[in-house]
Amino acid sequence: MKFGVIVFPGSNCDADCLHAVKAVLDQPVEYIWHKSNSVDGFDCIILPGGFSYGDYLRAGAIARFSPVMEAVINYAQKGGWVLGICNGFQVLLEAGLLPGAMRRNNNLQFICQDTYLKVENCSTPFTALCHPGEVLKIPVAHGEGNYYCDEKTLKELKQNNQIVFRYCDEMGKVTGEANPNGSINNIAGICNRHGNVLGMMPHPERCAEEILGSSDGAVLFKSILASWQRRVK
Repeated sequence: MKFGVIVFPGSNCDADCLHAVKAVLDQPVEYIWHKSNSVDGFDCIILPGGFSYGDYLRAGAIARFSPVMEAVINYAQKGGWVLGICNGFQVLLEAGLLPGAMRRNNNLQFICQDTYLKVENCSTPFTALCHPGEVLKIPVAHGEGNYYCDEKTLKELKQNNQIVFRYCDEMGKVTGEANPNGSINNIAGICNRHGNVLGMMPHPERCAEEILGSSDGAVLFKSILASWQRRVK
């Protein structure tokens, strides 16, 4: 299985994502420069965290117009697997591949801390090895991670099982205290209706090995590989 990691000016988690794929999954992976006009030959595209174009205007707003994004949009619309992490999630929202928008954190400060996520949807390629209600410990690091959508969109997200992760406490209870940024409905990650595009604010690549203090994030990468292996059999 071949992974591609998009690199925008300002990306700072691209090397972490590449390492997670290479070291944890032992799968081939390459960087894809933002000026590339093709993502052909890749089985999964990762949009990493960082501050693409310095987060000017809005986080992800300029990166959305990078040449590579037209190829990513076409790739996703044809069923290709796309994972957007933190700034990558913001880019997917700006590109219209996922519904909703990101606002500044409620406290108007940058947040960098461990969070607990409740797995709400195990039917995506990214969560196939998870269990319903499973709690994952995964860190966040963002200033604009306050996910927002209108009531109509939220209702659709719930009806279509598009809410993949919600912030919770260590026991899996979804509470206001467990919500680090004010995201509506404690949303930490969502997918599109077909389940092939996932955006999440927490960083699984930062906790994919025990040496990092937790390996909970590895389940996402392993799920992608397991899902792909089942699909190609």
